[in-house]
Amino acid sequence: MAFFRLRRALVLLLAATALPCAARAASSEGLPTRGPIAAYLMPDRRAEVALARSAAPPSIAAHAEVLVLTSRGFEKAVKGTNGFVCIVERSWTAPPSDTEFWNPKERGPDCYNPPAARTEIPQLLAGAQLALAGLSKQQIAARTKAAFADHSFKPPEPGAFGFMLSKQGYLNHAHGPWHPHVMFFISRDQVASWGPDVDNSPTMAVDRGPYLSTLIMVPVPTWSDGSPAPP
Repeated sequence: MAFFRLRRALVLLLAATALPCAARAASSEGLPTRGPIAAYLMPDRRAEVALARSAAPPSIAAHAEVLVLTSRGFEKAVKGTNGFVCIVERSWTAPPSDTEFWNPKERGPDCYNPPAARTEIPQLLAGAQLALAGLSKQQIAARTKAAFADHSFKPPEPGAFGFMLSKQGYLNHAHGPWHPHVMFFISRDQVASWGPDVDNSPTMAVDRGPYLSTLIMVPVPTWSDGSPAPP
């Protein structure tokens, strides 16, 4: 019974944001609007590359393309050879309803496989440019919906997934990393076929607000460096 209560609590928390979370802060760190751009940037480019790579096993991350955030948006810092793309996501990847949408402390290391890189990365790049340009979260959501409507953004490809195995991130409601996990990007009409959020199922579904894909999250037992994660 305790297991089911705990699992239900996790599911409810996860549903509140596109980024994984473990527990909401007693007092929100979020801002009503975007703060100064400098607060969202990492001044040490090499540190951001290392943090992005920590999302995936070294055997994959070492050969992945790496993007870093600048005041103009994301740009390529490392050329990859295996089709994976590693990136440190910021707070504005959350749904507009999330209280931490403008939290400048957020750092979410993620590494996308080739199918996810083709469909999800363009959305991340566009979202960052809109956020850095000073648009409100409602305007960002409207632009995102319009991009799907005119097919500038594409639905997720079959097999699209990402690694989120870093123990160095800072996620909006956890104030540190959540559990290491793999995220599958799927169309909303396919959610039921993954069996998420039911008794004894290891899969959890997270809606992504204005984005067409839903995340199916599967926690795993180890971090990207192979060390065991908390149970």
